[in-house]
Formats: sequence, structure tokens, C-alpha cells
Amino acid sequence: MASTKIERTLGTPTNIDKWTYSVWVKRASIGADTAIVTARTGTSGPYLNLIFQGNHQLRIYGTDSGGLNDFNYQTTRLFRDTSAFYHIVIGFDNTLAAAGDRCKIYVNGVQETSFAGQDDPASGVSYVFNTSGYTTVIGARTDGSEYYNGVMSHINFVDGTQLTPSSFGETDATDGMWKIKTSPSVTYGNNGFFLKMEDSSNLDLDSSGNSISFTTTGTLTATKDNPDNNFSTLNPLDRRVGGTAPTFINGNNTWTASSDSSSNGGTRGTLGSSSGKYYFEAKATTASMLCCGMQLDSIATRWNANGSVSNETGFYGIEADGTKKVAGASTSSVFTALSNNDIIGLAFDLDNNKFWASVNGTWVASGNPTTGANSLGTLASGTYLPAVSSVGWSTASSAQFNFGNGVFGTTSVSSAGTNASNNGIFEYDVPTGFTALCTKGINT
Repeated sequence: MASTKIERTLGTPTNIDKWTYSVWVKRASIGADTAIVTARTGTSGPYLNLIFQGNHQLRIYGTDSGGLNDFNYQTTRLFRDTSAFYHIVIGFDNTLAAAGDRCKIYVNGVQETSFAGQDDPASGVSYVFNTSGYTTVIGARTDGSEYYNGVMSHINFVDGTQLTPSSFGETDATDGMWKIKTSPSVTYGNNGFFLKMEDSSNLDLDSSGNSISFTTTGTLTATKDNPDNNFSTLNPLDRRVGGTAPTFINGNNTWTASSDSSSNGGTRGTLGSSSGKYYFEAKATTASMLCCGMQLDSIATRWNANGSVSNETGFYGIEADGTKKVAGASTSSVFTALSNNDIIGLAFDLDNNKFWASVNGTWVASGNPTTGANSLGTLASGTYLPAVSSVGWSTASSAQFNFGNGVFGTTSVSSAGTNASNNGIFEYDVPTGFTALCTKGINT
């Protein structure tokens, strides 16, 4: 959603002073103000903003319709994790006598009570978030700035009731984790809506029963990544620091390393495992120096001084020139060099310590992950994460990763292959017994 916003103008509310906003978010970048949801009549005047600040704090603040009574809550807690979903709930009731009860903030089912800044809403005045004629904007400020970068899912707005997180989530009885309720039982009220963000042909479809229409500016991209099944992405916090950093877009699934000699492109993924069988894909949009595979999590210095993987003992994969990389060493050539837009498939069997690679659906070196035949090498035991880097800097390198979310960049796979695990969508057939690097796949 980095240049996309969803908006609508409000009608007459059920109760202007009581509402609940619930959303599941997975951040793709940090360090700048990014808007989750905002409200205003235009680009000036009374407002309400719910944002992640550049200092990583979550903040909600705004004014009443007269622009006279401000309120502000700014968490002490920092939100810097780009690998997981946060469930954020704002419960608002300006009729309550206790000032601290009028606006409640919850994250992953727990109420936030420690604030770096706290100014409670004034009693008896109406704030603008549920006011007729005001525009609600999801994913940006109303002036089109501070776009949210990442994934949003299951956005609920309830008009007329201050609710708690238990209406939208619950604790898993098996692992104790906070998990989503995909079909909440709530009364939405006049202005209420429910955007699941699931229908790839109509991502801003309202499922509340109110059939509210939204206007989307920019391009919403469908993804299988959701609070019920969290997929790996590349991790901008797990890369070689220094020099020219790689860039990350499209939910941290598109990676670009520059061509200058100080480029530090080496980056790893957010999810890994020490057991199981996993498959993912990468489209080599600029192939010349690309190196893709998986890397041991136990390597103390994960990347060498210039961010490549050429000297790292924990990297296993293939290079753009057609060679394979085993324990960080470039060995024999196993396929013809990559061309731009070739799709690489990578299969890692962490139970039997083997790995394979394919190019455009054909396994190189006569490999067969399903049968276990002709692997490209033997893995050292340990926990592995997906990894990408450049092996040189005469030209830039870039790739679009599909960890099962069914998208290369902003383009859905052209003809989905078979996948018996039902975890994710890939361009080519997933080998039998293999699955995606996602929470359901890792826990299989």
C-alpha cells in the first residue's frame, strides 16, 4: 500500500461519540511517519490520525469538529517488527465519565497503558472520526502523504459501540498466541464496514452487510500473507549494515542492490526453520549478479565486508552465472546463466540436509526434490533463513520474491502450479512434501 489509499465520505452516524476501529497490520518499513487511518474534510481543518511515527511509536491524535479540543495518545512501546502482524484496536466512547476510559488502545489483545504523551478526549464534545461529511482515508493522510507501507487485513469499523479486542481476536488454545476471528459477530451501525482484503478482484469490498462503496487510489495488491497465516518476507533489519543499502518495496518482497562498490545488498528473510521441507521462488528482474538461496542463522558475521556471500560458510544456493554455492563456496556450473525475468525455484529439505534449484520450472542438474535425487549439495545442520545478495557490483541486481503470497512485485503469478500443502500460490509446481515458509507451513 506504499502509494495507495482507500477512502470514503461518512454518512449520518449511529452514534457520533462511540466507535471501534480494528485492523491487522504487517509493517514493511520503519523510520518515517506512516498513516494507518485518518479523517478530515479536506487537507486542512479538524482531523483524526492513527499513525506509526518515525520514532516507532503508535499514536492517535485529533481534534473535535470545532478544532478546539485536542486529544493525543502516544505509546511508550515501540513497534519495529517487520516480520509479524500487529492487531490494533481503538475503542472510543466520549460519553464516559472517566477520562482515561474514553479512548482505549489495544495491541494483540492487550491494552496499552504506558504513554509518552497522553491528553484525554474532552467529555461532551464530538470528535471528527465518525462525523457526517468527513472523509475516512485508510493507508494515508487525507492530503495523500505519509502512505502506509506494508500489509493490512480484516479492517473493521464499528459505528455506535466501544468494543474490546475479543470481538475480533482470541487466544489460541494450543500455542497461546493471539489469533484472528475471521468472522466477527458485531453490529456495524450506519457507517460501519468490514474490509477483509481477500477478494483479489475486489479488495476494497465491504463485507459488513452495509455494502459501503470505497474509492481506491493507486493499486491494491492481493496477497496470501494474512494474520491467520503469516508468510516470510525479506527483512530490511537483517542485512549487511553500511555502504549503500538495498531498497525494499512491495511488502519487502522486491529487493534491489545498487551497482556501486560500497553496496551492501546481503539480506535474509523473516521466517526460517531447522526442520521440514520448503519451497520459494524469485524472479530475477536484473539477473547479472544475483545470488539466491538460504543461509544458516548461526553465522556470527552474516555478510562479509561488502555485503556479498562469496566468503560465507553458511550460504547455499545458486548464482546468476549458473554456478551453485555450497557452504559459501562457488563450485561447478549446473545451468546456463540466468536471464532477466527468469524465475528461480528453491527447494530445501532440512530433514535430510539437501537442496535443489530450478529455472523456469526445470530442476537443474537433473534434480528431483520429490524423490530426493541429485541434490546440489549437503546442508550443514542448523536453522536456515532465505537469503539474497549480489556476487559483484558491476551492475545492479534486483529480484521479486514469492514466498507463497502469489505475487511477483505487483503482478500475480500467471499460471499457478500445484501445491498439495495448500500453503501459498506459486508459479510452478511445488515438489511433493514441500511447503511455503509461513507459520502454517513451519508448524505442519
